[in-house]
Amino acid sequence: MNDYMGSKLINNRTPEEKELNCHKQNKRLLMENDILKQAALIMGRK
Repeated sequence: MNDYMGSKLINNRTPEEKELNCHKQNKRLLMENDILKQAALIMGRK
């Protein structure tokens, strides 16, 4: 679920749900960062 869909979605979440969402988003961003690092290494070899 996207936090930017509307303020009602954000305001209706419990603190635990907000924290869980932050952890999920952080994990996704870390994975994306790893993918981009790998891509940069591969492109640097060519």
